[in-house]
Amino acid sequence: MSTDRLSDRLAGHQPLVLGLFRIVVGLLFASEGAATLFGVLGRKASPTGDWPFWYAGVIELVCGVLVLLGVATRGAAFLSSGAMAFAYFTEHQQDGLFPLQNGGLAPALFCWGFLLLVFFGPGSLSLPGLLRRGDLSSAPTPGQAR
Repeated sequence: MSTDRLSDRLAGHQPLVLGLFRIVVGLLFASEGAATLFGVLGRKASPTGDWPFWYAGVIELVCGVLVLLGVATRGAAFLSSGAMAFAYFTEHQQDGLFPLQNGGLAPALFCWGFLLLVFFGPGSLSLPGLLRRGDLSSAPTPGQAR
């Protein structure tokens, strides 16, 4: 199989894979927020109003659910990316330059993953797309107009 044929076959699945990526990242982010706010999943709850952790938990939970559902994905991903950049530079970077040194691997990956969603959108399987079209391939392929 030539690389052109493989590339074409893979490109046809981009909206679905992007949608699955969005769902997984949104679920993981929302679980971080739920753990911070409610003390679930083995974490102690942050006291209400505790800066910046409680507020970060609200952003994580709300934006994580929005991203998971594909609702207002670009805006929620933009806010989430910025929150993770803030977390990395204020909480982690002081302990070392690289994420493996300073424990900031999760914020760094979330930051860049959300930035990807800002530029590429929700992909397929978004709730608005499913409601609008009644199918699982609601997002246009890259290069198509929205």
